[in-house]
Amino acid sequence: MKTAQLHRIDATASAGQDNLSLPAWIYSDPEFFERERQAIFRHSWQVVCHLSDIPQSGDFHTFEFFGESVVVVRAEDGGVRAFHNVCRHRAARLLDGPKGHCGKRITCPYHAWTYGLDGRLVGVPNKESFKGMDTARHGLSSLEHEVFLGFIFVRFAPGLPSVRDMAAPYLHEMKPYRFEDLVPMGRVSLRPRAVNWKNVADNFSDGLHINVAHPGLTRLFGRGYGIEARPWIDKMWGALRDTPSSNWSERAYQYFLPKVEHLPPERQRLWTYFKLWPNVAFDIYPDQIDFMQFIPVSPTETVIREIAYVHPDPSREMRAVRYLNWRINRRVSAEDKWLIDRVQAGMASSSYSSGPLSEGEVCLRSFARRMRSLIPESQLPQAPPRGWSHG
Repeated sequence: MKTAQLHRIDATASAGQDNLSLPAWIYSDPEFFERERQAIFRHSWQVVCHLSDIPQSGDFHTFEFFGESVVVVRAEDGGVRAFHNVCRHRAARLLDGPKGHCGKRITCPYHAWTYGLDGRLVGVPNKESFKGMDTARHGLSSLEHEVFLGFIFVRFAPGLPSVRDMAAPYLHEMKPYRFEDLVPMGRVSLRPRAVNWKNVADNFSDGLHINVAHPGLTRLFGRGYGIEARPWIDKMWGALRDTPSSNWSERAYQYFLPKVEHLPPERQRLWTYFKLWPNVAFDIYPDQIDFMQFIPVSPTETVIREIAYVHPDPSREMRAVRYLNWRINRRVSAEDKWLIDRVQAGMASSSYSSGPLSEGEVCLRSFARRMRSLIPESQLPQAPPRGWSHG
């Protein structure tokens, strides 16, 4: 079935599918994965790092995404620049490693073409042999970037609203946390998962499984876990109970969590999670803020990229609760891995296509609705014949 035909049934099909989850075949199909790459991820905003990761002129941070290598660098004027990490001469990678310092110039290790921190081509060995070459036309290829509350986002093609506009419904909730003043705690970690990226995203915004599969979170929040969905952003949250947990790590976290002076009273003991379309999330705790990305690698492989950021606080209480936070969420992460592995395996069954969604599963409904809008083939219960994406 061709895309044009699918568009003709889009309105009718979508209206009848709002109570259904996305079909299983799109969680493993190579052609659908390639369609996602073009229809979703080329236009999506991806977080690279925080301004505090590149504090000085010449500091850089790299990001790998769908075979693209990106570098963001602090320029000499104090601003941020984002480029493809590729020399304009023979396509050699310019800067290695997740982060570093390149001084005042970016020099290609292959033929020593040299670029300023603003991307201008400023040095070409044997330049006279490049007859008629206009160096102004061969500067680094730049990427659109946006700094949102101190975090640096990039995208490969226009299409979505700005990050600020996407997050606008909850910007007033984020501002008290003083994102701009954060500094990294540790380094970026990469955790491979043998699942489709959408299974990670679905699980992140699924509120129904909390009281079933996360006993630690249930001990901390009781049954007061909330979820909301706005057009480009989901919100999940839970407030710490006063009743001491039976688990020592959770009980100690409840007890030692200190008052955070810049937070209002209602946020002193609140855990809040935000997920920006399609694959970037922020876990916001009183003691730290983490970002998490679900990086697609293949139809059945995803890398979870994450790092924690904090406000400097040398007190023993804050050091303790940050360690306890790690212990608690390490267990939550292991539980989620076990869950999504089971879902990915079950989606290979011939007995399953889609499942019903409850009225309360607002985030999953919102995600599925946008997928069906952007890629109409996701309305089909079974995969079309091979080659459908080229029709």
